[in-house]
Amino acid sequence: MEASSILQPGARAPEFALKTTPDQKLALSDFRGKPVVLAFYPADWSPVCSDQMAVYSQIIDEFRAHGAQLLGLSCDGVWCHLAFARDRKLSFPLLSDFEPKGGVARQYGCYDAAEGVSGRALFVVDGDGRIAWSYLAPVGVNPGADGILAALEGLGKLSSSSRPRPQEGDRP
Repeated sequence: MEASSILQPGARAPEFALKTTPDQKLALSDFRGKPVVLAFYPADWSPVCSDQMAVYSQIIDEFRAHGAQLLGLSCDGVWCHLAFARDRKLSFPLLSDFEPKGGVARQYGCYDAAEGVSGRALFVVDGDGRIAWSYLAPVGVNPGADGILAALEGLGKLSSSSRPRPQEGDRP
């Protein structure tokens, strides 16, 4: 899998609705109007994935400060996700891209068919449903959060520069 295979900035983010529990789903459209961070990862319980998700959980307040919702996605089932999130004390939803296996990862161009897992891909989706930033990390490398935070800061600058400036006589 190559970085050029994943969806690039400017592309419309494919809509999806995936299970977070056996009887609950979250859809990308549930978050329209706010930024969404999609963190695709290969597997619950693997050392690099465990470290990556732990980093995001530790700095979740930084994502929230930008008004962003973080979603973790892998091809693992909901029961595996629930056990993993509880054990690792994760404070954000994990979505199961289990059936059809990797269907959403395929739409985002980050499914590793040879391994049967999602690649380690990150996307920042703006409030209008467009990809603002994307990155594909090597499977054995924790990409951290610097790129995500920089992309979220960039979104904040864009939205604040597009707001109308107060005119003289406007009330604060």
